[in-house]
Amino acid sequence: MADTKVQKYADETEESAVKSKLTAEEKAAESERIVKGIASQLSIPITKVKSAVGLLDEGNTIPFIARYRKEMTGELDENELRSIEEKLQYMRNLEERKREVIRLIAEQGKLTDELQAAISQSVKLQEVEDLYRPYRQKRKTRASVAKERGLEPLANWLWSQPRQGDPLAEASRFIDSDKGVPSAQDALQGAMDILAENIADDASIRAWVRKFTFDQAVLKTDAKNPSEETVYEMYYSYQEPVRKLPPHRLLAINRAEREEVLRVSLDVPAERIHEHVQRKLLRNGTAQPVRDVLIAVIEDSYKRLIAPSIEREVRGELTEKAEEHAISIFSTNLRNLLLQPPVRGNIVLGVDPAFRTGCKLAVIDDTGKLLEVAVSYPTPPNNKVAEAEKLINGLIDKYKVELIVIGNGTASRETEQFIAGLLGKRKAAAAGGAELKYIIVNEAGASVYSASKLAQEEFPSLDVAERSAVSIARRLQDPLAELVKIEPKAIGVGQYQHDVSQKRLDETLGGVVESAVNHVGVDVNTASASLLSYVAGVNATIAKNIVKYREENGRFVKRTQLQKVPRLGAKSYEQCIGFLRIPEAANPLDRTPIHPESYDVVDRLFGELGLDLKQLGTDDLKAKLAKADADTLAPALGVGVPTLRDIIDSLLKPGRDPREELPPPIFHTDVLAIEDLKQGMELQGTVRNVIDFGAFVDIGIKNDGLVHISQMSDKFVKHPMDVVSVGDIVTVWVISVDEKKGRVGLTMRKPV
Repeated sequence: MADTKVQKYADETEESAVKSKLTAEEKAAESERIVKGIASQLSIPITKVKSAVGLLDEGNTIPFIARYRKEMTGELDENELRSIEEKLQYMRNLEERKREVIRLIAEQGKLTDELQAAISQSVKLQEVEDLYRPYRQKRKTRASVAKERGLEPLANWLWSQPRQGDPLAEASRFIDSDKGVPSAQDALQGAMDILAENIADDASIRAWVRKFTFDQAVLKTDAKNPSEETVYEMYYSYQEPVRKLPPHRLLAINRAEREEVLRVSLDVPAERIHEHVQRKLLRNGTAQPVRDVLIAVIEDSYKRLIAPSIEREVRGELTEKAEEHAISIFSTNLRNLLLQPPVRGNIVLGVDPAFRTGCKLAVIDDTGKLLEVAVSYPTPPNNKVAEAEKLINGLIDKYKVELIVIGNGTASRETEQFIAGLLGKRKAAAAGGAELKYIIVNEAGASVYSASKLAQEEFPSLDVAERSAVSIARRLQDPLAELVKIEPKAIGVGQYQHDVSQKRLDETLGGVVESAVNHVGVDVNTASASLLSYVAGVNATIAKNIVKYREENGRFVKRTQLQKVPRLGAKSYEQCIGFLRIPEAANPLDRTPIHPESYDVVDRLFGELGLDLKQLGTDDLKAKLAKADADTLAPALGVGVPTLRDIIDSLLKPGRDPREELPPPIFHTDVLAIEDLKQGMELQGTVRNVIDFGAFVDIGIKNDGLVHISQMSDKFVKHPMDVVSVGDIVTVWVISVDEKKGRVGLTMRKPV
């Protein structure tokens, strides 16, 4: 069982036991031990870890620490801080579990100095549980029954490994029909059961077998029904060493096993395990009959007790590592999707494609405000193309629509063909007028949002599909602001996201959204409660209160007004205020990421450089700031160098949105079909998803093309994410086309 799941072993009675109280000295020693452990495991200097732990314990958020406490942590980034936070929780749980186990064993009167030292020195929960295993209250087992029948002395005699003696003769002394021991063979078997369990509970043996299994086991799969056609056919007769098994392959096998398509097992060289345990436990000179019995005990202990348990543990740990990997892939893809550049300043027509129920249409203005909704039926089975053209042309002309956004769900490509045809006709008739363009966006999660309570509150008069069309349109204008309304795991940029721990996935993705929101910053006068709730220090209640205060009192004109928002106390204000922007504020610093606690530093800086705050954004100010040396100025201004660097950077680019530095998305005016593709054709595409074995690229056809990892570079690529990210615009060449299956193979390696 993987370390983070070991607590499941503990009985409910143990879990509810009163926690041990620590003296101040013991608590300090434990904290020091934890900090040293984290520093060692993460290869981060102790001083940095200690500062980070102190800041976290004071209730500071990770975005706040990463941005505004750089001097204290030695400029640890968010990823390092999150790793420290996770390790801190794990190691505190570990220390608590150690104390609990020591207490439970001591209550049984079986705690020795050696055992207590071994438990105290353990660095993993798994090690603690292995040491506690012999003392844990067990359900009825063959060994416990044998002990009840008085056979423990016979087991002890066998374990003493006498140089003389006959096991059956010795066992005959324990025959007792009243106790359920009718024969010497029954007595001997009971004693062997006791010894088998003792061996299985030996912490050092379990640790060795676990490592040996990881190193030497081969995972084997075979089909329950070989004639059945499934997506798992490559695993119908498959084997691979456990240590080489890629995470995505393991998760696929696990899913097939759950769906009862495959039988899965670990093949381990048992003879080598028997030999190791024999060398460890058996002494020379033992009477041969006794030795033969003990060899049989060792083989039984491994086959019946150790192997099944260790196999579960090994597969559990493999699965947990694979899940962590899958969650990491999802997290990286999600962050890149959230940080896609906004396309602002356009009136947009959003289209939610469909067949039978028609395409829902929503026109929004350049601020995202809904102007009108409608429905058209240009796709099968209705095929009302003329009526649809008239309706959409009317909306385009009425609202001066500049961009059309189509969701990539059902009927997407059929709708695209219709829109491309309509735009072609408009272009032919426009006689040099502005050319309309369209784009297809990932609509994953739009239906989840549309049916949510939030969407119902936002658009109570619209039906689900109409709300979806609005969401699709807004995803182009500001992907981050729209996508935060959706449960992160419903945004389909992952791999096997339904096969991983949903609690762990939710926690991690929530952190990703929080990181992205705070990286960009939030306009407090336009942000929704959903967006505000991801700002550091702001929870859902405070977010709603900010919106309510804004509605009742008008737009915020300065940051200090936020101190009047109910439930937004001093600590929350400190954590969030640097990430909240007021573009129209009288104080220009309220428009920047500079924290109010540093406003006096800006005053001193401007005094030093002979600048005035009114010059913010001017070329003169930028020129002087560009020449400013933070290393020299920081001591004179009484501020840390990292903080001063950030202040200067914020003053050089006031109101900057970091997303705008990324390349804009690709817009289209015409449709491309799979039949149009030829080998060697060069195309521009957008990376839609990155997975372990490659990347899916939208090149404008019905299905995204696949760039296999082997086709990403002329150099060795360890992982696709080393080369591409979600949202990247890439140049690709067609290397294969399978019209029947709708599959396109692409390469990023320029053909010679």
